[in-house]
Amino acid sequence: MPMPPQPPPAVIPRESVLACLRETFGHATFRDGQEKVIHSLLDGHATMAIFPTGAGKSLCYQLPAVLLDGMTLVVSPLLALMKDQAESLQRRGIAVARLDSTLNPEEGAAVLEKMGQGEWKILFVAPERFGNPLFVKELRRTRVSLFVVDEAHCISEWGHNFRPDYLRLASIARRYKWRRVLALTATAVPQVAKEIAGTFRITKHHRFTNSFVRSNLALQITPCKAADRLELLTESLRTKALTPAIVYVTQQLTAEMVGTHLQRSGFSAQAYHAGLPAEHRSEVQDAFMQGRTDIIVATIAFGMGIDKANIRAVYHFNLPKTLENYQQEIGRSGRDGNPAHCEMFACGDDLTVLRNFIHGDTPTPQALRQLVDALLRLGTEFEVSHYDLSRANDVRTAVLETVFTYLEIAGILLPQGPQHSEFLVKFSRSADSTLSGFPIKQRSFLRKLFASGDQKWYGLRLSVADAMEATGVRRQRIVETLQELAAAGEISLQPRRVQQLYQRGETGVEVESVVTGLQTLFANREARDRERLQQVVDFAADPRCLTKRLVGYFGEKLAKPCGTCSSCLHPGRKPRRIPSSPIPGITTADVAGIQEIIAEKQPALSSARALTRFLCGITSPAILRDKLTRHHHFGCLGAVPFQEVLNHTETMILR
Repeated sequence: MPMPPQPPPAVIPRESVLACLRETFGHATFRDGQEKVIHSLLDGHATMAIFPTGAGKSLCYQLPAVLLDGMTLVVSPLLALMKDQAESLQRRGIAVARLDSTLNPEEGAAVLEKMGQGEWKILFVAPERFGNPLFVKELRRTRVSLFVVDEAHCISEWGHNFRPDYLRLASIARRYKWRRVLALTATAVPQVAKEIAGTFRITKHHRFTNSFVRSNLALQITPCKAADRLELLTESLRTKALTPAIVYVTQQLTAEMVGTHLQRSGFSAQAYHAGLPAEHRSEVQDAFMQGRTDIIVATIAFGMGIDKANIRAVYHFNLPKTLENYQQEIGRSGRDGNPAHCEMFACGDDLTVLRNFIHGDTPTPQALRQLVDALLRLGTEFEVSHYDLSRANDVRTAVLETVFTYLEIAGILLPQGPQHSEFLVKFSRSADSTLSGFPIKQRSFLRKLFASGDQKWYGLRLSVADAMEATGVRRQRIVETLQELAAAGEISLQPRRVQQLYQRGETGVEVESVVTGLQTLFANREARDRERLQQVVDFAADPRCLTKRLVGYFGEKLAKPCGTCSSCLHPGRKPRRIPSSPIPGITTADVAGIQEIIAEKQPALSSARALTRFLCGITSPAILRDKLTRHHHFGCLGAVPFQEVLNHTETMILR
């Protein structure tokens, strides 16, 4: 199906833009930089906006979306942003929808149907949505006037939050010939900004950066021991009375512990983290946004895209992982321009856990070798499920996506797009009654087709691969036949289990050379992540102006000290000392516990690195599959550095 023609540059007078700003969005004037970005887009240019958190990035695409013909497609990895932005736009009377994992199949189908009919002005999707065949089918007949990539720093392997599915977005824009592209980010250092611009072919005249200085934010570093943090946080909340407030923590258990402590201390507080049911997370978020809860104790999952102007304080109970995370998280406070308090409780004890998580993301050489060898044996064209491969090879989904992305970049695999490998079929009447209406030859084909399925109480589970083998016909005819029966009302059809279709590209590739390249890639990423974590420690210890150092990290020079941060208010020449507890060693009791686990011969813990992840309390697909988080030894060495545990497990497994 030919794609809709792309709209020409819009000739929209400035008066119309200002009228839309007032009448639709209720603002009398633009914030710094917004108008330049908007006119760059209306003129038809690919554009980049690096605006710190709270600087008004969303209006840069929302206003053009209202004025342009066609649909604005917004890619975001953040469910909270999609929900918050969609609800806000709906209240303004704008036709907006989101396609995310919280929708049931019927709701998703309704959104897609209206998308194909051109009813949406703005549609929010996750980057993974481009792997959905039904979405891709509707996208081919949808006129997209503006393509927005939020959190654009995720495309950069040098960035702090690299996501491999983001690397494909630029090629998708070129495939569909979308000229108006807006790359948005709040956390791009100069090297990452250059990479974003190059990827989306954004010229220097259409790159806009706002100042990272937020003069109303008072940055405070409070060096402390781990045992003192809870009391210090409670005292600060009680004496300063700065609410609403967000308290950021590293782990889910910490969120629960701190949230419960604050509740018992008389505060209106709730915990928020990814381990909570989706409905509960939504209720917690709504309570905070509507002022029914004063304090949220959250992992970094909270706050992305949340537009609450009157947050008076952001506390980092644990060290942030990167300065990019820190800048983004403190930027959620004081958006109304009034003073806000941003305090970091700096304790060196956090470093072991944070470093262990960095190590835990690195796949074992055995897992990489097993994965690459399996892929290169699948023939010239094949379908695979990334989810199944993740579980089978004990490689996290995000890591697996990185492997596939780099195999694609190297030309070893050529992606052919997503396909559904299974359908759930429900007959409108009995199968025999349905078949009786077809000619004998077609009836025979349909009988074989349906006989290949697995009849369950809830419908017929039909595997496309099994149907192809039973009927001897190609995939396309199987799928088209099912779609025709559904269109005629004979069956209802629910696609299931997305498989990714690939062709082999470069041949003659040696498994070991590919594995060696991937090991180097992950080792370099691990080293960069450790360096970013050290930059946080160096920042916390710096006796000079904190604001000046932070904005300098993002390439901006501050003429003079801010006058409001810890360093400016309490100047000193020596770096702050960040307290750390003695790191516990591995005891004879620990060694006995490790020996006990090895003797159990758990398949998920057969390698030294997998066993180390388990001992340090880091999950993996195999650990979750075998429910080993319930094991009494899971996480027993969480306070010990990963490398030290790995040295012990390597020695003990080789005995």
